[in-house]
Amino acid sequence: MTIFDAVLLGLVQALGEFLPISSSAHLVLVPYFRGQIYQGLAFDVMLHAATLLAVLLYFAKDWVVLIKDGLTRPTSSQGKMIWYLAAATIPAALAGLLLNDWAENAFRNPLSIALCLIVFAGFLFWADHNAKQDKEEKISFKTIMLIGCAQMLAIMPGVSRSGITITAALLLGLSRPTSARISFLLSTPIIAGAALLEATKLTASDFNLVLFWGFLSAFVGALLVIGWLMKYIKTHSFDIFVYYRWLLGATIIIFYFCR
Repeated sequence: MTIFDAVLLGLVQALGEFLPISSSAHLVLVPYFRGQIYQGLAFDVMLHAATLLAVLLYFAKDWVVLIKDGLTRPTSSQGKMIWYLAAATIPAALAGLLLNDWAENAFRNPLSIALCLIVFAGFLFWADHNAKQDKEEKISFKTIMLIGCAQMLAIMPGVSRSGITITAALLLGLSRPTSARISFLLSTPIIAGAALLEATKLTASDFNLVLFWGFLSAFVGALLVIGWLMKYIKTHSFDIFVYYRWLLGATIIIFYFCR
């Protein structure tokens, strides 16, 4: 793998992890379309670690308040939220531990990814245009748990973790900015757990200059993507991502049969 390949995949991870377009699908599809072999577990782990670092840095103030209030004022709204998020992480964590290998084998082929991209983009489109937003936005334990349960579906490449959690949040009456914020906060323990689990399989030989450039591009790219998306959705719908997913899904199907 060249440095160019590493930077490209890092940027793909940054875009796919936080935009509702599925990073796992793109990390499979980029080498597929370019006629290359899969880049390997070590590289993917470092890319996820980079996006984890970026979301921790971007929402550092939020996490400080949540953790502080969770320990000192557990009955306050922010104090409750950290425990809600911890509980809502459990369903996806269990799904990842028990079903990840099965999902990777069953849904990793291009046609399955294409179908997931298209179908779940349709759910996002419907939720974005038809869900009734609660003006008071009361985020209850039930609301967070339902979003956490929806996150289990993200083990299938093409579903998109951010896409499915934002879809669920919209359907539960949350606004676009709040839905995105909850999605990002929920992503932190999931990405951390997955990265730590896979990191135990790494060896010293896995760390090199190419991996460093991939990490750096994913980290910087993720910071820019999160900041841009949080501003963008204040005045725009998620339509652009839905159309992109539909177009990509259709392209994959055409490319698959033509190839």
